[in-house]
Amino acid sequence: MPRQAKPTERPLPDRTLVLDNGAYTIKAGFATGTPDAEKDCHLLPNCIARARDKRVWIGGQLEHCKDFGEMAFRRPVEKGYLVNWEGQREIWHSSFFDDDAKVKVGFMDVYLTESRKLKSGLQCDPRETNLILTEAPNAPVALQTNCDQMIFEEFEFASYYRCVGASLNAYNNIPSLFNDPPRQSDTPPLPVETLLLIDTGFSHTTIIPLLHGRPVQSAIRRLDIGGKFLTNYLKELVSIRHYNMIDETHLMNEVKEAVCYASHNFKGDLERTWKGSVGDRRKPGVGNGADVVVDYVLPDYNTHKVGFMRPHDPSLTGKLKKLGSAAGATGDGFEDFMTLGNERFTVPELLFSPGDVGMKQGGIAEVVMQSLQVLPTGLWSAMLANVVVVGGNANIPGFVERLEAEIRSLAPTDCILRIAKPVDPVKYTWLGGTNLANNLPVLRGMAATRQEYLEHGSGWVARKFSGGGKMAK
Repeated sequence: MPRQAKPTERPLPDRTLVLDNGAYTIKAGFATGTPDAEKDCHLLPNCIARARDKRVWIGGQLEHCKDFGEMAFRRPVEKGYLVNWEGQREIWHSSFFDDDAKVKVGFMDVYLTESRKLKSGLQCDPRETNLILTEAPNAPVALQTNCDQMIFEEFEFASYYRCVGASLNAYNNIPSLFNDPPRQSDTPPLPVETLLLIDTGFSHTTIIPLLHGRPVQSAIRRLDIGGKFLTNYLKELVSIRHYNMIDETHLMNEVKEAVCYASHNFKGDLERTWKGSVGDRRKPGVGNGADVVVDYVLPDYNTHKVGFMRPHDPSLTGKLKKLGSAAGATGDGFEDFMTLGNERFTVPELLFSPGDVGMKQGGIAEVVMQSLQVLPTGLWSAMLANVVVVGGNANIPGFVERLEAEIRSLAPTDCILRIAKPVDPVKYTWLGGTNLANNLPVLRGMAATRQEYLEHGSGWVARKFSGGGKMAK
């Protein structure tokens, strides 16, 4: 019997969807010839939320929500790994596809049909689209296999490349962050030779050394503190000292983003904000914590949707406004607020001193040095001279400066230390993905097509994504 002819491979579609599937937000957008993170990248909450009026909001539909009080969140990504495909599929359908299939997601299944009326943009035809999807380092094989099956069997993307999100940063213009001579614009986007990436996001903080765009697997280190941990810690502090905020996750996350900063003199700031012992109370004054203590005006979701920070008002007028609000008076002159002092810097301090809450892990600087210990000493200078910080926690004021001081105290004195933060550290990984997507020949060698998946199976795809390159068939 004559041997059956091998089916011809279809060329990759011209359209590529880059999807940085974070635990807190999804960074998604189509690759363009001149990528612009501000215009082309869309930030979508990666959650399904239920308000206190029992209405359910899916992903980007939260933009239409006006009352975030006591809102319950269900997130498909836990501890950095995608574990709930039922919820993730519903979020993706609502954001990227025109599909009316019903999906049950735990306690929210009754309300999904009504929530679909608020679909958002970025609709695409997956059969004519390439997909670049990020994942956390050291993801379990079972979760990776499940992801591959969903992409090719459920969504039917034409081709697909699953990679550690940190590796995409190597395709950005890293020299420009350090004011080095830029690379030639007419050359294809090749990854930088050496890069030490610090990704501090919602679930955790990871240290990932990259050589020619590939993670050095044995040197990857993880600190189990991220934005979620910091928000929960702030909730506990505020619930003890001010109001019960245990159920106000969204509000306390906004408070954290508005008031927190990384202290450069932690012990000194603690002393300045100390209120004194019982019977010897101290009032904030000049040089006594006055520049640290602030008031955060809480939202009432009627007169203003978002709370805001302002300088602390110790006068009687401010107290009367608060008392008037507590008494149920109405009018523009009454408001409810919290006075925050050392909470502002003790929360981000956990990134540098996890032992403050009993965690048996070193801070970011110690974890960076642990990662470098695995590498040959000849690479230390190149890695320390190219440190890039990405992720939402990089936006904490003073974070990069404090991190540089901490690493400098531990690193060898003969090594030059340079740490850079992109203009938008949240979208920087997505931007690197678009640079890779613009080079279709390189993407073709990395991605797996649906035809290859159906012919060779999920095991072949997993081996290719793990570093096998373009494998023989």
